Amino acid sequence: MVAEVRIYVEGGGNRDDTKTLLRQGFREFFRDLEAIARERNIGWRIVACGSREGAYRAFKIALGANPTAFNILLVDAEEAVERPPWLHLAQRDGWACPDGATEDHCHLMVQCMEAWFIADPETLRAYYGHEFQQGAIPRTRNKETVDKEQLSSRLEQATRRTQKGEYHKIRHGTQLLTRINPAIVRAACPHCERIFTTLSRIMIEEA
Repeated sequence: MVAEVRIYVEGGGNRDDTKTLLRQGFREFFRDLEAIARERNIGWRIVACGSREGAYRAFKIALGANPTAFNILLVDAEEAVERPPWLHLAQRDGWACPDGATEDHCHLMVQCMEAWFIADPETLRAYYGHEFQQGAIPRTRNKETVDKEQLSSRLEQATRRTQKGEYHKIRHGTQLLTRINPAIVRAACPHCERIFTTLSRIMIEEA
């Protein structure tokens, strides 16, 4: 039985206040999953870990320190994903799948979290205002196929003239997480859909 879900996520920088903002952003984005947890008296915690390596280390520690929890690692893939998550991380980063972990415990933001943002351009336009250049956002149906470097450059191009200024990962990204529509993102980003379906299954079928 799953007593708690703990998500160890990359991001938030090195400051407590920015990590708090990131946790709040992910909590809002995952609000439907948290509601399932609440209905079933399952604990719910999001841990902002700063770097990718910090998230991996914290996840490995959690497997032993929190054995009754379903621990999740959530990091950027950093490049196109052509293989299962743990194999991707093993080949790219040299990260082994820890004992006690399965593919269900490992999830990727492909190729980085910004793929989720460009999946919902209407929300981007509402957030940045009328100077937002929506035409700069790639129209590719599967946003995970957009190269990481292109994601950054297109977001900067689209936001450069806005009152908020060019896209900033911490200052803007944490706020955008609270605004983007999870259903829209899930439809455009298969790996985002995967974390929702995995956690729903774990909490509903195995709780």
